[in-house]
Amino acid sequence: MDSNKDQLEQIMSKIHADDVKFIRFEQTDIYGVARSKTVPVKHFTKKAIYGINFALTTLGYDPQGQCTPGTGFLFESGSTDALMFPDLDTFITIPWCKNTGRILLEPTYKGKPVAAHPRTVARIQLDRLKDMGYSLLSAHEHEFYVADKNTLEPFILGQNIRSTIRNYKDPELVHQLLTDLPQADIDVETYESEHDPGQLEITYTPSFGVKSADTAHTFRTSVKEIASQHGYIASFMTKPWAHSTRNGCHFNHSLWDINGENNLMMDNKNPDSLSDVARHWLAGILAHAPAVSLLMAPTINCLKAFEPSSTSINPVNATWGFDNRTTALRVKVGDTGAYIENRICSGGANPYLILAATVAAGIDGIQNQMEPPPQVNGNAYDPNNIPTKTPILPSNMKTALENLSNDNIICEALGDEFVKCFVAHKLHELCMENEAKAKGDTDWERNLFFEYL
Repeated sequence: MDSNKDQLEQIMSKIHADDVKFIRFEQTDIYGVARSKTVPVKHFTKKAIYGINFALTTLGYDPQGQCTPGTGFLFESGSTDALMFPDLDTFITIPWCKNTGRILLEPTYKGKPVAAHPRTVARIQLDRLKDMGYSLLSAHEHEFYVADKNTLEPFILGQNIRSTIRNYKDPELVHQLLTDLPQADIDVETYESEHDPGQLEITYTPSFGVKSADTAHTFRTSVKEIASQHGYIASFMTKPWAHSTRNGCHFNHSLWDINGENNLMMDNKNPDSLSDVARHWLAGILAHAPAVSLLMAPTINCLKAFEPSSTSINPVNATWGFDNRTTALRVKVGDTGAYIENRICSGGANPYLILAATVAAGIDGIQNQMEPPPQVNGNAYDPNNIPTKTPILPSNMKTALENLSNDNIICEALGDEFVKCFVAHKLHELCMENEAKAKGDTDWERNLFFEYL
């Protein structure tokens, strides 16, 4: 209690120093869309201590705030309120929004955490990992499109990845991104233009625990808000156009000891320098890849990137290799440790669910001492290069849902309440797809996802 009091005093000092007059109390929804209430500063302390009411229906919304049936959080729950409490570690001042701060929330209902909430789901998996003696260092690697908000025309035309001229097509936008993001506790490491027209990538340093997903949530919302101030929409939607390169959200991560002092994924005594725990972790993710891919690429639009005919360098099967971008898991080994780049993850995914799914699958690999299949050398798209019986990643929602529903280990780890809610959203997407096909509507995915994801 004393530590909370000290934290609140520190936050109030920052509020006064930064002349903050309003604080957003913000949370993620199932899709990763930021939803918030703004509170005048004079009410901040009371709301921080006693909580703030927020309708549980948030977990039943699609990206545009329309209701999804069957989630358990709409009329069947009486559209009741949750009492939301802030994580005081997440307070920041928002430099691009005058006199405004922000703090992140998690919901409780009748005094208990809401088990379907993505941040809660992520924390539960991290707690399981901690109980086993491990901590997770990770960062999400985002790609996104920037387009004119009126015409949706990409702000950079043509394809010429990392061209310096393309990098600074709009220097004011770039300058504000690279200046303001660090002030929002996002330690930017690199900025570059990506493959397709209007596609960019910004990377930042990793964090331990749930802070990684918090940073990803903050990053996505920040980029979208800053772009909007310059007359653009920044979109993390996976494939905004049929022939576009997908927006990825590669999940770079490594296992460490509890104190975050030692990387536990490398062992120079082994021929490939990977530790036994790293191999078990790898094997768990690959074994559950057909199921957890739906958490990492969760929309009908995302799953299309797993089609073998896709124009992007995307994984299509549950494979791994050293520094191999054609595999699902790209392993990097250096002088100070090793880490895994989970390349299954798409830009349209919720960062909290990417983390939760990765950890749930990895834990099962460790607990059962799984061994990964042989690594892939060369092109993982060539059937002659991959091990026999290698699972294929699902490229349609029906198959992806079947895979998730049939994976009892993952469903049990994530919890019935979350799985029910999540699956209801996916079934609703299938209904929307069928309705769009009946109407001949080929733009329904972009209309649903582009602005808000």
